[in-house]
Amino acid sequence: MSKSAHFKLFAFFSILVFCGTLISQEGHSETLWVKGQGDYNNYRIPSLIVTKSGTLVAFCEGREGGDAGDIDILVRRSLDHGQTWSEESVVWDDNDNTCGNPCPVIDRETGRIWLFMTWNLGKDHESLIVRKESEDTRRPFLCTSDDDGKTWSTPVDMSDSCKDPDWGWYATGPGVAIQLTSAPYQGRLVIPANHSYDDPDGNIRGGPFSYGSHVLISDDKGKTWRKSEPIRPGCNESQVVECSDGSLIMNMRSYNDQYCRAMAKSVDGGETWSDIWHDHQLVESKCQASFINFGDYDGKEMILFSNPAVAIGRTHMTIRTSFDNAKTWSNSKLIHAGPAAYSCMTKLPDNRIGLLFEGGQEDRYENIFFLAFPAKSLFQTDDIMTLE
Repeated sequence: MSKSAHFKLFAFFSILVFCGTLISQEGHSETLWVKGQGDYNNYRIPSLIVTKSGTLVAFCEGREGGDAGDIDILVRRSLDHGQTWSEESVVWDDNDNTCGNPCPVIDRETGRIWLFMTWNLGKDHESLIVRKESEDTRRPFLCTSDDDGKTWSTPVDMSDSCKDPDWGWYATGPGVAIQLTSAPYQGRLVIPANHSYDDPDGNIRGGPFSYGSHVLISDDKGKTWRKSEPIRPGCNESQVVECSDGSLIMNMRSYNDQYCRAMAKSVDGGETWSDIWHDHQLVESKCQASFINFGDYDGKEMILFSNPAVAIGRTHMTIRTSFDNAKTWSNSKLIHAGPAAYSCMTKLPDNRIGLLFEGGQEDRYENIFFLAFPAKSLFQTDDIMTLE
């Protein structure tokens, strides 16, 4: 074999084997955050978007401990479809308090990133906030970036317009938001969110409380925001897609003992929602999930869904595909059989799928992985990813 051929073979395998993962041909992998490495002890809650100019922007929470305490929102950027990434920078750090749940959306006309997040005092845990026994409450905040995520505006408290004062807990996403493309709501920004509320029959955190979902809406490019009708009962962490007919489908974590995702539909751009139903094809044990409209694949519109697809625990990160506006799921592709939890997908500028997810060999929160692979890989028998 010639010297040139040896170099090409080495370069090929250098792409396939990277940061402890093996990824199939035409794909790429990167470990963006590792538990115990860097400035934080833990990294959770991935979010991934592509800007108008094609920059990939990945978010997560940098944590010292669990879901409360000192939590900051971090970001890394890629200018080459995820091949290389910038060092992390901090979007929001409020001392010892909790800044979390990144849920961004891109305005396609202006290129501005709208980033919804949530805040609470670090000493106020979710149970206290749900039960309204906390010192403060959970609040939605909003900031923006006009330079593809390099710099960010000062976060602004959006509680007055985006949160009912009777609600306790509040969370945006986590994941991503969308901008609508179909008339008559073209250009509308829609942010999936959730809340806790008083419910005499509810049993969340010992009751009488339950969880519900809703969306935040802006029709004036983010100048003003309002909240939709709530979706209830027993659902919270949510993602939303716009279907080919202009309707919206909300896909939610369910607390209704169905071991699968809860769904609801809107035909008025997210203002009002149908009663929930449960999609038993989307098996799950109470976790966040990703839900996006990928767009055209082989002449058909494809919707993607990813989650740890097991009824007990958090393992088996899986992507499912639908070609009928999420009515049925025609294909299931296992990404990682080991421990896995939250995820976020996007369509990359080169038409590949980008997946950012929590996973590891021993612990579902060991790493936050980024994978890029062609959509056709979902329909092939080769592994997309295996941990070494």
